[in-house]
Amino acid sequence: MNKLPYYEKVGYAMGDAAANLVWRGALAYLAVFYTDTFGLTAAAAAMLFLVVRLTDGVTDIIMGMIADRTNTPWGKFRPWILWSTPFLALFMVLCFTTPEFSYTNKLIYAYATYIGLTLAYTVNNVPYSALMGVMTPSNTERTSLSGFRFAGAFAGGLLVMGFLPDLVAYFGQGNDAQGYQYTMYLFAALLTGLMLVTFFTTKERVTSKVDTSHSLKSDLIDLSKNLPFIILPLLAITLFFYYRNLYTALFFFAVAFIMWRLIKRLLNKDIKNLSGTQQDMMDLLTNKPWLILLGMGFLTMMFNGIKYGVIAYYFKYQIGDELMAGKYFIGLLLVSILGALCTGYLAKILGKKKLFIVALLASGILTAGFYWVPAGNIQAIFVLGCSAEFFAAMMPTLFFTMLGDSADYSEWKNNRRATGLIYSAGTFVQKTGGGFAGALVLVVLAGYGYDGMDKSTIDGALPGMQLLMSWIPAAFAFAAAALMMLYPLSCNKSQQISDDLAQKRALTT
Repeated sequence: MNKLPYYEKVGYAMGDAAANLVWRGALAYLAVFYTDTFGLTAAAAAMLFLVVRLTDGVTDIIMGMIADRTNTPWGKFRPWILWSTPFLALFMVLCFTTPEFSYTNKLIYAYATYIGLTLAYTVNNVPYSALMGVMTPSNTERTSLSGFRFAGAFAGGLLVMGFLPDLVAYFGQGNDAQGYQYTMYLFAALLTGLMLVTFFTTKERVTSKVDTSHSLKSDLIDLSKNLPFIILPLLAITLFFYYRNLYTALFFFAVAFIMWRLIKRLLNKDIKNLSGTQQDMMDLLTNKPWLILLGMGFLTMMFNGIKYGVIAYYFKYQIGDELMAGKYFIGLLLVSILGALCTGYLAKILGKKKLFIVALLASGILTAGFYWVPAGNIQAIFVLGCSAEFFAAMMPTLFFTMLGDSADYSEWKNNRRATGLIYSAGTFVQKTGGGFAGALVLVVLAGYGYDGMDKSTIDGALPGMQLLMSWIPAAFAFAAAALMMLYPLSCNKSQQISDDLAQKRALTT
């Protein structure tokens, strides 16, 4: 009786197809747009990606809290998809617009529009992701729904990454700045239509009582007092990542020690003396499956983000055929759709945890193999890349369905369900991982002397591109596989939790 109709799964998938017109486009092409068309230096673009992720650390959590406390005839999460869509479409266009400004004003414009894009994406995608957790109480159906979702996501990515270079060339006629802008007009119109399909075809079925003991205003004020939990660790990581010296290392370890002391003090408090926000944080900090998934989301996004972030550079300079990158993206994304759709079936055979580990190891090993592939061997590049991508496509599919399991675990353990908050943290670490991945690509290229406006620097940067296609992302896959071994929810445990919650909800009804 918890089985979702086919049209609803497809309708839900259309939302991520729309979102990935933004996400995949920004992830795969925004870096090369900033350095080679917009005119920013690689170092300035890297800092931009990192700074913007600091704002995401706050806005994702706030959006999760707001969505959990929303109560409309349309549900908690669906209304936000509708309301945010026009702003998401607008900022996608603005981000890929090149104004005739001075370099300083261009940098200011890039910060303003990229922050606007990430804010609009947060307001749209945090509720969209959380929607999956309330469309059905069945963890099996959530796995199937997640497969449909990411098949849609990869289809949306296919449009952007497969055809964007050709569309830029067609609309620009030699003027890349104009080509990018006109292409984004097309994608913005498509995004709006697909989001409307998701809104009108989906339904929220798992309901939970809205917490009225604290007003949203009081909870946001309370959250502002706890912002150091979010901002300071991100700031420490960002500074150490970008500058990598003794002072930033000392700052990082000092912040880590302070955070450890504060969290320990919070965990020792009587729950009756905690504010609403602190109770939410307590639920998360004692939710071991969620904590492990938090690390998994970051590591897998670093793995996928680095791979996708360097492709445009790799084909433009290492292969010498910029338009070939579009064909490569098409190959990757067609295989990704297959991988996402196979995830539910394979998860029934192996279990989610074991399948996640297999996918990480297989994709990591195949990706590392790029280090030995000669630049001119196009066939080997396509075969190796597509083989690795089949397994990589399973990672986000498993990640988001397992976030639903961690929400079930929290409700089962604490009798409190903050679906929006749990999913907002999931989308946050993914976006953080994507931002750090894009920044790492630029930092490595800058370390090899790359300057997109100076062609004499290209040859010296080629070894860096080779590492970014192979061992650097593979290292994150292997680290994620090791972390996944600690995940505590087996298939039997997840089913027990699901059954217990079904009985509890039936009694409440």
